[in-house]
Amino acid sequence: MRRVKLRDTRTGELLQLRPPDPERPIGIYACGPTVYSRIHIGNARPFVVFSLLKRFLEHNGYKVRLVVNVTDVNDKIYVAARGGSSAELAAEMTAHYLADTSALGLGRPDVEPLASETMDGIRAYIAALIDTDHAYAAGGDVYFSVRSDKDYGTLSHRDPDSMDQGEDESDDHQPDLEAPIARKQDPLDFALWKAHKPGEDTVWDSPWGPGRPGWHIECSAMAEEHLGVEFDIHGGGSDLLFPHHENEAAQTRAARGRDLAKLWMHNGMIQFTGEKMAKSVGNIALLHEVIERYGRDTVMMYLISGHYRQPLAFSDTALEQAQANVNRIREAGRRLSPGDSPADLNGLRDRFFDALARDFNTPGALSVLNEWIRETASPVHGDSPGDSHLREMLGVLGLDALLDAVEEAPAEVRELAERREQARAERDFEASDRLRDEIAAQGWAVRDGAGGFELLPL
Repeated sequence: MRRVKLRDTRTGELLQLRPPDPERPIGIYACGPTVYSRIHIGNARPFVVFSLLKRFLEHNGYKVRLVVNVTDVNDKIYVAARGGSSAELAAEMTAHYLADTSALGLGRPDVEPLASETMDGIRAYIAALIDTDHAYAAGGDVYFSVRSDKDYGTLSHRDPDSMDQGEDESDDHQPDLEAPIARKQDPLDFALWKAHKPGEDTVWDSPWGPGRPGWHIECSAMAEEHLGVEFDIHGGGSDLLFPHHENEAAQTRAARGRDLAKLWMHNGMIQFTGEKMAKSVGNIALLHEVIERYGRDTVMMYLISGHYRQPLAFSDTALEQAQANVNRIREAGRRLSPGDSPADLNGLRDRFFDALARDFNTPGALSVLNEWIRETASPVHGDSPGDSHLREMLGVLGLDALLDAVEEAPAEVRELAERREQARAERDFEASDRLRDEIAAQGWAVRDGAGGFELLPL
């Protein structure tokens, strides 16, 4: 069993993963989406990072319990559903999220809790914070007293006096922005419970009046319900570090006297033309559309091509490079035979897993994997060396399907692809895009190359 070290956001250090009990699973909680629209490729990155981290840890001999929540009660959902049912919108977008991420072929997390189904735990959490003087009720709202937590700011490395909670304390779906702020004792404080307001079509009872929870308390309650406190890894995008994760950490310290998680991991953002990809900015590429255009394997290869902690540029060039890498591995698989890999390549296999054991370095692992492929092409290994190492390495990265035989596309799909190629030659890009979508609807992705097109199953 390899020693696994991961970069902890709080300390900035590589910390060794140390499960206290060999029989207890490593607990991982990763923040999932707020379901007010279809998810984009940036939302997929944490899903992929933490799903693959679970795979690697299990391959390394650990038991793992992965929890990825769904935030289905939130201001953004009220805004998106204006004039309709926010609960129906959240349910519809949750179904899309499950379908879109299932298309990545990684299976599902062990638990996927909904905020709307965690109200008892949320209310109990808030009550505990009030009882310990870390929170106060005001006009039907309940706020966390930030200055009551002496360690506030230690996760995000920010000075509390220069912080701005910003994200939803003014109830941005309401025209009157001043009333909620006026009830705060300190501008730093953030909402744990929000009184029901006109236009909000979901409401829950509480000791402080009818309303619904704030964003941060939802995750603290869901994480603790399924993993307890002081679980091993809390993950999510770097955009959640402040205020969301800082506030989660503060709530749990205040209510329980212990840390929510031992180690915090944050993946970098996917960037589009130099900016973070975000629905609010409008520079997004929806996950299901990217999969339809490039195929699942290429999307997976793209998402692991950079180190999880670093930003990842989104562009046609980046996807085409990922596609070339996929094709290279698929072609290598065709010349390998089933069975044991050459023993003299055991060292490369070990280096592959060593790269993952040191802060889950997927680009480092991919580099070693490509070196392994080059070595097997050497005449010294004969015409068809065994593929067991390659199958094992690709399996941990969720890419083992690249070694499966590729079925031939039906004649009608090939006809569509030929018509699309003709449309491209005539620069009729509207027809080309329409035909590409028709091909995708039949379960195939079309790849353009110097030698013509290639059809691959989605």
